[in-house]
Amino acid sequence: MEIQKTYDPSQTEEKWYQNWSENNYFHSTPDEREAYTIVIPPPNVTGVLHLGHTLNNTIQDILIRRARMLGKNACWVPGTDHASIATENKVIEMLEKEGIHKKDLTREEFLKHAWEWKEKYGGIILSQLKKLGCSCDWERTNFTMNPSYYDSVIKVFVDLFNDGKIYRGVRMVNWDPKRKTALSDEEVYHKEVNSKLYYLAYAIEGSDEKITIATTRPETILGDTAICVHPEDERYTHLKGKKAIVPMVNRAIPIIFDEYVDKEFGTGSLKVTPAHDINDYNLGIKHNLETIEILDDSGCLNENAQFYIGEDRFVVRKKIAKDLDEAGILVKVEDIQNKVACSERSHAVIEPKLSMQWFCKMEELAKPALDAIKNEEIKLVPKNLENTYNHWMENIKDWCVSRQLWWGHRIPAFYYGSNTNDYVVAETAEKALELAKEKSGNASLTVADLKQDEDVMDTWFSSWIWPQASFNGILDPENEEFKYYFPTDVLVTGQDIIFFWVARMIMSGYYFDQSRPFQDVYFTGMVRDEKGRKMSKSLGNSPDLLKLIEKYSADGVRAGVLYSSPAGNDLLFAEKQCEQGRNFANKIWNAFRLVKGWEHEGELRDYESIAITAFENKIQAALAEVNDLIEKYRLSDAFMQLYKLIWDDFCSWYLEGVKPAFGEKISTPAYEASIGFFETLMKMLHPYMPFITEEIYQLIAERGVKDSIMMSDWPTLTNVDQSIVKQANAAEELISQVRKIRNQHGISPKDAVALSAKVQSAEAWNQFAPMVMKLANLSEFNIVTSQPESTQQFMVGTDEFFFPVEIDVNAERERLEKELNYNKGFLNGVMKKLGNEKFMAGAPEQVVAAEMKKKADAEEKIKSIEESLAQLG
Repeated sequence: MEIQKTYDPSQTEEKWYQNWSENNYFHSTPDEREAYTIVIPPPNVTGVLHLGHTLNNTIQDILIRRARMLGKNACWVPGTDHASIATENKVIEMLEKEGIHKKDLTREEFLKHAWEWKEKYGGIILSQLKKLGCSCDWERTNFTMNPSYYDSVIKVFVDLFNDGKIYRGVRMVNWDPKRKTALSDEEVYHKEVNSKLYYLAYAIEGSDEKITIATTRPETILGDTAICVHPEDERYTHLKGKKAIVPMVNRAIPIIFDEYVDKEFGTGSLKVTPAHDINDYNLGIKHNLETIEILDDSGCLNENAQFYIGEDRFVVRKKIAKDLDEAGILVKVEDIQNKVACSERSHAVIEPKLSMQWFCKMEELAKPALDAIKNEEIKLVPKNLENTYNHWMENIKDWCVSRQLWWGHRIPAFYYGSNTNDYVVAETAEKALELAKEKSGNASLTVADLKQDEDVMDTWFSSWIWPQASFNGILDPENEEFKYYFPTDVLVTGQDIIFFWVARMIMSGYYFDQSRPFQDVYFTGMVRDEKGRKMSKSLGNSPDLLKLIEKYSADGVRAGVLYSSPAGNDLLFAEKQCEQGRNFANKIWNAFRLVKGWEHEGELRDYESIAITAFENKIQAALAEVNDLIEKYRLSDAFMQLYKLIWDDFCSWYLEGVKPAFGEKISTPAYEASIGFFETLMKMLHPYMPFITEEIYQLIAERGVKDSIMMSDWPTLTNVDQSIVKQANAAEELISQVRKIRNQHGISPKDAVALSAKVQSAEAWNQFAPMVMKLANLSEFNIVTSQPESTQQFMVGTDEFFFPVEIDVNAERERLEKELNYNKGFLNGVMKKLGNEKFMAGAPEQVVAAEMKKKADAEEKIKSIEESLAQLG
């Protein structure tokens, strides 16, 4: 079979992905095998793949492909999230470009445009996942607005309401004045801006005294209902029981005392506006303060403000500062930098706002989810995130689950009267009607008399049931697929949504199914550039994934994001890592062409035999390490083990060890062993680099129509002879040392030399002698008891070797003394550690044993060097 000279991923990647899809390799149905299930963290339907997605989904694909090869029934469910605010924002922007405004549309008209947008753009990110090689079960592709999923979300809301977990009330929320909706904390970002700090003097009622406060938002003074100072602040103790006068509106407000105030910061006194700041709101509740809301939903001042009615808050800020200055109330203004909260989608500055919303009680829901982590029923990787998780869960607050949007799952509350409590909650209008008749006592009500709540649910409220709803477990918990695939095995996601999604999914699992939704949660770090900066379009440091794939191949990009991405730690990404991944693929391809190009005949040679034995054990040792690392979710470390095994141990040492001399043929057993090794290596590498491994697997031997590497068995682990591995590594170090000395003395690699050795195990070195003599080009390899004359001594481990060369005695003495000093220093460091009582008491047994081994080796080296120095005289 002809093998192309160079590997061309553009000719293989699309070909093999199509082959896998056509043969339905990705699809899973319940059977007698053990299920291995992953549900994809559903990306926003508005999105495209960025490097964070690339890392996340590459990791999932590695886990699912390996599980498939281990004989498990692997099921990876893909899908997208409807992303209420993000999608609605996109649709609004699209319509505004066409001169259409949301306010001029009915809800039904707007949703028609939204669905059209979704059908046109919503599948982009899924098609990009295919380009990356993700082996998702595309037949199971879900969407959080699909009919069955929609019904699941509604049922969850109704069940929670009926259980007393959901209620309606006025609370303070993040408010987006541009889109006129409440937002979750996750939908808010903070940016640093140039700002001003205004110092204002409030008169004390009934006196000439004044108290100065500082604020960045002077427009909110019109809603002030108190001044707050620290109870131990001697400057203000005489004001107890007195009132201050709010400028302009001349409202008398109490001076309250609370330890919340930092008396060392600023003037030590705070204005309190309970309707427009969460901390002020809490103070208001604690001290029973009046709440005066002065901003409307658009961020304009309303009638309660008495001044600047209908004007935007930022326009008013400038006007009121000028008016206060003219009135002699503005003491001074300082230029400062401070952080302001902004909407992630509209970029409008967020206003804390009291609003009638729907909330979910969280304390009772949180308890089993908290216990699950503490009892290790669910494992978080890395483990240090448990403290973060526990702290949040132990201090959890009720969840605002409503949004003032049209795109999303509509709140299933139906109003039937003029009173604020004249509503019922039900899955359908027909069920709501029966409840409304019963609640109101009015049997003449009709569906036409009901008005459904205008709000939709928070996007996270729909996605917290993703693992269950992906298998229809909310609507039909007894269905075969749900019982087979749930709970899932692992969730791979980012740390930034540990609260907004991960914790809530765990709560949902235990509440609705009395079960954990997954066994493990593997948190990836954030992908940053080489300078440690977060990837962003504004910085121009966020590369286009499809362009990277086009340039370096999907395998190259997958390898690139794994070169330095330990679990939970941020990944510093540079494009050269993808280039390194592409180079790795080319190295594999060239090695394969080399082996397939060898002619073979005859019986096994000694040097071939030892090379095969050494690599058999190395590959098994690496397999054991890779298995262990993957089980611990140290996927980057496992990949680097494979990289070293293939690039160094196989390509650099094994292939050179069995490569026939010019004009000779490799033995048939050695050729067959080499091909066998190649197949095993491709299986081990397949989850990481699926395309090139499939291409080579198909070229290694003739395969059946449906014989794919992804359906082959993961290599079986057998016993490893660690003494062989250790001796092989020592032999390779010896060969490298001989080559280095040759180079130092200008001796041609073609000139055979005689090497002598004073070693602890002559048997071990004699076993590897054929390999050493071939690769080091030795004429002799002699075991001796002392250093021959006219030789340069060097060491491999604690064994001494003597290279035949005329030496400069003084230079050799200087070299040995330098080496002696180094080893004495090394030994001294080890002895300090072993003499440390705290270390010896706390270190694991194997760590102490390793240090003892270092001590013995260093002592042996020192003894050997001192003997060599003595021989020099």
